[in-house]
Amino acid sequence: MSDFVILLLILFLVICLILTLVGFVFYTGLFSEVVIRTGSPPVKNITIAYKFRKGSYKASGAAFTESCSVGPKLSSVGVFYDDPNQTQADQCRYVVGSILCENEEKPDKELQRLYEKFGYKVISFPEVTCAVTSSFPNRCTLSPVCGAYRVYPELQQYIKERSLNAYPFLEICKGDLIHYMCPLENQVDFCVPELLEKKTSDDTEETVEHKDADVTELAAGEPEKKSRPVIQEVVEESRDVMEASAPLLESSQPNLGEEEGQSEDGDQGSKGFSESVGSGSSFEELDMEVEEEKEEKKNEVEEENHNGQQKPMMVGETIRNREE
Repeated sequence: MSDFVILLLILFLVICLILTLVGFVFYTGLFSEVVIRTGSPPVKNITIAYKFRKGSYKASGAAFTESCSVGPKLSSVGVFYDDPNQTQADQCRYVVGSILCENEEKPDKELQRLYEKFGYKVISFPEVTCAVTSSFPNRCTLSPVCGAYRVYPELQQYIKERSLNAYPFLEICKGDLIHYMCPLENQVDFCVPELLEKKTSDDTEETVEHKDADVTELAAGEPEKKSRPVIQEVVEESRDVMEASAPLLESSQPNLGEEEGQSEDGDQGSKGFSESVGSGSSFEELDMEVEEEKEEKKNEVEEENHNGQQKPMMVGETIRNREE
């Protein structure tokens, strides 16, 4: 029996815990409806004490806590300049502070000196007539976290669907509500001097980098530029030499043709002379043969006359054979 009672108590406690958690979630406004509209913002011109920060937006909670610790009764404000979906987390820029006064009121001197003592700076934001706005319940310390989780995606989708030029994102914790607004005009007036100085420093760094790159390119291009005139001078000198030597080449070409013709005529003359010499030697040989035949005939006649034994027919045959 006692075990059953203990089991029932445990079950009751678990149910109570679950209901408490569900009630707390509803109390924070996590399931509340998010309504986004375009119109006049909930606040007008304001003067704030702020600190410029750079880093992940998740670390902005500590900045809000610091600001509230200096002025617990003042409304907190945060201005977020970069889109975390397009900018690296450590490069996101934002300011967090407290609203010193609104509308035509003037800030409290002592309160302003107190914030300045803790390193805060003072700036005024102008009134705008048109902005994208929304709100979320501010009921506990977790409400800003739940509001950022619910409202910012809806704001971005609303602005993207309608192609609106709305920035930066302002978050104002005032009373029981957290007001979200994105001005549609005079956006530059919501930029703090540190942001503009950061942009100018980045621009100067980029210009210095570009100048260094230009200097290196010029330094690399100087040898080429120096070598180009030398090459041009060499080309011009070669052209001058070619132009000067052109008449000589033209005059040498006919001489070469004449020399070639003379060489050809000399070759032909040498050939004719060699042929004539060859023909003369052949005639001399024939004359020598004819004289030898005559002498032989004389010798034979003398022998026949001397001997008288051989017949004339034999003499004629021998003469014919020798002639052949």
